[in-house]
Amino acid sequence: MHKKTIAELAQGLKDKEFSSVEITQHYLDRIKRSDLNAFITVTDELAMSQAQAADEKIAAGSANILTGIPYAHKDIFCTQGVKTSAGSKMLDNFISPYDATVSHQLNQADTVMLGKANMDEFAMGSSNENSFYGAVKNPWNADKIPGGSSGGSAAAVAGGLSCFATGTDTGGSIRQPASLCGITGLKPTYGRVSRYGMIAYASSLDQAGPMTKTAQDAAIVLNVMAGFDEKDSTSAEQAVPDYTANLNDSIKGLTIGLPKEFFSEGLDDEVATQVMNAVKEFEAMGAIVKEISLPNSAYAIPTYYIVAPCECSSNLSRLDGVRYGYRCDNPKNLEDLYLRSRSEAFGAEVKRRIMIGAYALSAGYYDAYYLKAQKTRHLISEDFKKAFGEVDVIMGPVSPTTAFDLGSVKDPVSMYLADIYTLSANLAGLPGMSIPAGFSDKLPVGLQLIGNYWSESKLLNIAHQFQQQTDWHQQMPQED
Repeated sequence: MHKKTIAELAQGLKDKEFSSVEITQHYLDRIKRSDLNAFITVTDELAMSQAQAADEKIAAGSANILTGIPYAHKDIFCTQGVKTSAGSKMLDNFISPYDATVSHQLNQADTVMLGKANMDEFAMGSSNENSFYGAVKNPWNADKIPGGSSGGSAAAVAGGLSCFATGTDTGGSIRQPASLCGITGLKPTYGRVSRYGMIAYASSLDQAGPMTKTAQDAAIVLNVMAGFDEKDSTSAEQAVPDYTANLNDSIKGLTIGLPKEFFSEGLDDEVATQVMNAVKEFEAMGAIVKEISLPNSAYAIPTYYIVAPCECSSNLSRLDGVRYGYRCDNPKNLEDLYLRSRSEAFGAEVKRRIMIGAYALSAGYYDAYYLKAQKTRHLISEDFKKAFGEVDVIMGPVSPTTAFDLGSVKDPVSMYLADIYTLSANLAGLPGMSIPAGFSDKLPVGLQLIGNYWSESKLLNIAHQFQQQTDWHQQMPQED
């Protein structure tokens, strides 16, 4: 049952082959037996009550395609009455009094929340080793990382612990773990999905999206997640199309751009081979391949690691031990309260980024760092604008390597390089996807698709057509 897609489960529910209660119990049993550490909180009772309510709707004939479908919710989305920790000791005792807009939309669609998925603390990380609740393991090899920061979500879907999951992508945190775990992940255009109730890391970069088995499932979930939200000042007033409507359109004549900067030094040879094999599949379907250049993409990492820490140092300043969150024991005075609450509750990576951001924004350094980074960000966006004058979609690797060993990367700068191919899409606010495209040494390899603004339908169409010709997305890890 856990191998079925959303579309297959929905059909099974409609045909009364099984009930939502049976599906939900199946997933809860698998979560209980799993040692992937993919969940921070499992909401057994809530899930069963939602499943029973879904079965009643199905029986009454008022169900939609997501009614009764179980999912894992990244622990960065506020969920009323349920712990929302963002993977941090700072929020270990935080029970949200309200739902994030994404949580509300999924509830309105009668989905079943199995629990809150593990994640790097405040979404800062590329390996899911920075969680207060411990590292997540990759379902394909328990000695490997699942990718971050949505590693719990990716492991849950790949390991058959949930039918789909939510994720957030600030610098690649949907696409990179999707790639390393062999699932489909979509980061929509910035502003496409509401950020209200999503605990902020870097406000001008964060974007929520679906993590699923297939592109068709991603389209189904995005139909529910997308839309304007007056509670979010960064939400875009753009009409939401039916993302499932054009999945079967032909891609003959599609022009694919391959940035030469994405295939240079640092890319693993076998990953490059699998990516190029996937591109050849598109050529066989009638697509035209063209080499392009994104000349400023080399500056994406330094730009990102100025902009994101600056925004995180501002966003996380509210977590001071006074208003909510962790508070140290027996503070001597107010200064001691602030200092010890934050130093005891934040992990090393979060502290590192807060310090970088505070330094870059400090008097005398703003022009030298933050302002210069914003100017470079504009140049990166202009590169994409020029490229989309020549091609319909950009393709390339998601990650320079497959999943690496847990604990093997000690140097923060080396860890930051894991996002080298994904960051530029966030800086430009463009939509991007990762779809399974092969294996290297029995570990998944993802193909990245980057589209123009608001082209999620086109990306999903391209991904779906690829998945009609290949079976990489149907592979699942072997179980004992």
